[in-house]
Amino acid sequence: MKFNPIQTLEKIAKIIDCKFVGDASFPVLGMNEIHVVEPGDIVFVDHPKYYDKALKSAATIVLINKEVECPEGKALLISEDPFRDFNKLTLYFNPFIASKESISPSSKIGEGTVIQPNVFVGNNVTIGKNCLIHSNVSIYDNTIIGDYVTIHAGTILGSDAFYYKNRPEGFDKLISGGRVVLKNHVDIGAACTIDKGVTGDTTIGEGTKIDNQVHVGHDTVIGKKCLIASQTGIAGCVIIEDEVTLWGQVGVTSGITIGKKAVISAQSGISKSLEGGKSYFGTPADDFRSKYKEIASIRLIPAMLEDIKNLKK
Repeated sequence: MKFNPIQTLEKIAKIIDCKFVGDASFPVLGMNEIHVVEPGDIVFVDHPKYYDKALKSAATIVLINKEVECPEGKALLISEDPFRDFNKLTLYFNPFIASKESISPSSKIGEGTVIQPNVFVGNNVTIGKNCLIHSNVSIYDNTIIGDYVTIHAGTILGSDAFYYKNRPEGFDKLISGGRVVLKNHVDIGAACTIDKGVTGDTTIGEGTKIDNQVHVGHDTVIGKKCLIASQTGIAGCVIIEDEVTLWGQVGVTSGITIGKKAVISAQSGISKSLEGGKSYFGTPADDFRSKYKEIASIRLIPAMLEDIKNLKK
């Protein structure tokens, strides 16, 4: 999430009422999670295990809960609770604004686009030309939709990220301030849910087709010309490269990459990054040849046990 206008280190420190290390006029361009940070961004870290990663990241402002040596060319914000203060910044720069109409007057809708009855279009939404949005679709604030996009009934674009911190008193939610972006010629089936990014974008690439009842988690990036069949669940921060096929009921864990032109068979569970250009199945998913060898070996176990039993007689 970028700030407009650019902020200063001193101004950010005042907003969250914390100490800072660095020049008061140090420029702050935005805020992002660690996997999408760029120079000028704030990143937060609240666990010693990740201090080094945050301090060495592309972010030039680190919101941290310990006074540490500041890396050259960077600045620090010293906070008792970086998670809480990151939420404060999201609410300050991207506050929730309640809608008063089904289609917000701040939305932009392209020529030739058809919006069926009972569709909700939030604030600052952009929809391209020649799209078809079926009834009971909900398009949350700041969503970007390209040209020639079809979205079927009951789909939700821009729901919050499933991202919580476990505190003694209960789960504390990380507030989502990102967007959903659909490129041109995307088709989304009925009753799908696509979560917005925490600070960045959840993106569906050009020409990708998504079946009914598919979930796409926050900050996931899906490439061009992918096919995703029904009841597939994709966790947050996943990268799916171009022309990948996921058949029905595939489950994908967070933070992994599926390579270009990979094909995943139905009901597979993906627990690690997969190389492109191969076919996979099973849980955990593996390439066809390895999985068939594994299955063949398992089928030999009863006979092997019977042989051992006979040897003992």
